[in-house]
Amino acid sequence: MTLAPPPAARFQVDRRTILQLGALGVGALAFPGALAAQSARGFTHGVASGEPGADRALLWTRYRGGSDEARLGWEVAETLDFARVVAGGSVTAAANRDFCVKPMATGLAPGRWYYYRFTGPGGEHSPIGRTRTLPQGRVEAFRMAAFSCSNLGFGWFNAYAHAAARDDIDLALHLGDYYYEYKVGDYPSAKQALPGRMDLLSNEAVALADYRLRHAAYRADPDLQRLHQLFPMVVMWDDHETANDSWKGGAENHQPDSEGPWDARKAAARRAYREWLPVSDDDWASYEIGDLATLLRLESRLTARERPYQYPEIAPSTVEGERNAALARFRDGAWRERKRTLLGDTQERWLARAFAASRRADKTWQVVAQQVIMGELYLAPLIPETMPADVSPQVRERIMRAAAAQRLGLPANLDAWDGYPAARDRLLEGARDAGANLVVLAGDSHNAWSFDLAHGTDAAGVEFAGHSVTSPGLENSLYWTKPEALARALVERSPQLKWADTGHRGYMTVELTPARATAEYVFLETIRKRSTALAGTHRLSTLAGTNRLS
Repeated sequence: MTLAPPPAARFQVDRRTILQLGALGVGALAFPGALAAQSARGFTHGVASGEPGADRALLWTRYRGGSDEARLGWEVAETLDFARVVAGGSVTAAANRDFCVKPMATGLAPGRWYYYRFTGPGGEHSPIGRTRTLPQGRVEAFRMAAFSCSNLGFGWFNAYAHAAARDDIDLALHLGDYYYEYKVGDYPSAKQALPGRMDLLSNEAVALADYRLRHAAYRADPDLQRLHQLFPMVVMWDDHETANDSWKGGAENHQPDSEGPWDARKAAARRAYREWLPVSDDDWASYEIGDLATLLRLESRLTARERPYQYPEIAPSTVEGERNAALARFRDGAWRERKRTLLGDTQERWLARAFAASRRADKTWQVVAQQVIMGELYLAPLIPETMPADVSPQVRERIMRAAAAQRLGLPANLDAWDGYPAARDRLLEGARDAGANLVVLAGDSHNAWSFDLAHGTDAAGVEFAGHSVTSPGLENSLYWTKPEALARALVERSPQLKWADTGHRGYMTVELTPARATAEYVFLETIRKRSTALAGTHRLSTLAGTNRLS
């Protein structure tokens, strides 16, 4: 039974902080921004929970007192009045962790909702949070809400608000791009940005202080705070938690000459992430959902991913014959390199063992929660054919080069699993050999997709790839093509792709039962004003034992 939601918290900034910001020339925002959020006193950013198990949950808050340390109490209870406390302890909020704390509550009962709260040194209480342990034994149904790509500047986090108003969600997932690292004015541009939604950090996030400030800005959003307050969340980073198109040795949006060593930036981003979110220090992890499923959280960006290929580097020539020859050499050589990896040998072996262990335990579903699209996706011919005359030369050349690659059998996006086909084959082979009922979840692309995954001629699983919370999708970059026509053309061109939506923001839910796994794509009507009105929904399912969409 779901417990009643606790009262919503309001983020507040004390008068002294407001006066300090005013002296610095900082104007008012639609909600308090990063500097105000980070320098406020008391419980500054509500509460959150994550890393659920059958007998445990990780609790989070941030408390800033008048010194570099403050001792906090925490307690977990079955009722909103905390009349019967079932777990508790104390923890220190310290400056060296940006005043964030993450105690693990243990000794809880499986499949139960609980309330939790923190207490400050003066007896003041944090907002009350609600969390849930994972079930044990027979499970008839379990529903997750999955989010990705939430860029503050593009609009309101209405997807979070809509999900927070539901009473049928057991667990939240964030599949990456929880925030964006760009400086103000880059992405979104000044023209694209929604007034009042930009945080107060004008520079790009590069150093530890920058990443902490970026977290502070995003976590000051009331709808994100409410989502964290109500549901435990399993969260993983993609690229923008460090820098765009990141890999183990660098990123597209990292310039060592001006921004320092990549390893230092990566370490700073990871540290701030683990301070500010209810996550463990494990790069990858598994979560057991009774006899129904094993949820597997992957890391595909910073640990082992090799540098993504890029078509302008593969085939730089604008001469058609030279370009095609370079693309053909790439297709037959480097693209198919057997040792090329996203996950690395250690994680690949762990994942194959996890598939096998889950099936030996007779769990129905093996759910892989990760960052980028796994299904094969190809460019639709109508994209280059219908380009208007006002498309910039740079965009035109990029699309024509991609179209040339397409004609030679190469995929659209080399930053996704399509750029690492041998690594994808190894993952799908491991799932097939274990007899897995594989469901892959992905974010990153900003649009909604459903794929049948294949290993050779064998059905290997299904993929539900979710659309973004706010970040614009193909309807923005390919503005000359109607989203409905584009989606149809992409499905026609990509054999594994069974359905797509390229025009909406929102989130998806994934419900697991012993018989089927069902994804529901939830489309918000707008992100340009605060509203939970829906534009529609779309559902797709797979039956256990088929590894195909039904």
